[in-house]
Amino acid sequence: MKGIILAGGSGTRLHPLTLAVSKQLLPVYDTPMVYHPLSVLMLAGIRDVLLISTPHDLPGFQRLLGDGTRYGMNITYAEQAEPNGLAEAFVIGADHVGDDTSALVLGDNLFHGSNFSDLLHECVDGIGPDADGCVLFGYPVRDPENYGVGEADEHGRLISLEEKPERPRSNRAITGLYFYDEQVCEIAKDLKPSDRGELEITDVNRVYLEQGRARLVDLGRGFAWLDTGTHDALLGAGQYMQVLEHRQGIRVACLEEVALRMGYIDADACYALGAKLAKSAYGKYVMDVATSLGAVPNGGR
Repeated sequence: MKGIILAGGSGTRLHPLTLAVSKQLLPVYDTPMVYHPLSVLMLAGIRDVLLISTPHDLPGFQRLLGDGTRYGMNITYAEQAEPNGLAEAFVIGADHVGDDTSALVLGDNLFHGSNFSDLLHECVDGIGPDADGCVLFGYPVRDPENYGVGEADEHGRLISLEEKPERPRSNRAITGLYFYDEQVCEIAKDLKPSDRGELEITDVNRVYLEQGRARLVDLGRGFAWLDTGTHDALLGAGQYMQVLEHRQGIRVACLEEVALRMGYIDADACYALGAKLAKSAYGKYVMDVATSLGAVPNGGR
């Protein structure tokens, strides 16, 4: 499966913060926001990722993440010159996806939950020609009229999809994480722009809904889906991560730790990455994790 992170847009709701820097490069407590969607793809077992952003912002992501080698990943980059809709990611990324299955995650969506990696792997395994063509993730919200909303039957099969409905049929908001089969790039290529001039991801999802091959996975109790679209939401997300770290001693979206635990790099390589950041608490945490999992500091000297 190939992964795509869509990290474009101008972040107008976060002005003036985003006048000079991409929203997805802003900090969520002690990590850049983009670490979160990238860690989700890594937890799903995806190692080949395309990051799409604006021509102005791409160099910042490249400086931060490089080609992904240090995490045992392959990260490439592409431009989205204008915010022409989420589904355009599959037009821009068609060569990257090829004939493979794919996952799209939005660069400003943050997820956290117990056994999330197991759930993601289960969903990845369920994508195929004779199985699910599309897997969406729903999260209960108190104001579903402000979101795209999905309704599923008792088997998790998606039976309705509405965009900001006046009278929602469920309280399950569709989150910014999507898994698709090999058809998705062709579907996106054939889309017509909506009234607002964008290629809508909801229109992609409706194709799978009409085929009876869309599934809605419920992220309910025990999971957090965090929005970062406003100053208050960004602050709240940072405070959530701060509480977790201080109470439990864990770090969410620590790429070095995820790479180690997924087997993408070994403990010594992880320790070396932490040592480069040793003056920060983040770097010390990476070194501690690597040591606890078998790293030999300084080669045993």
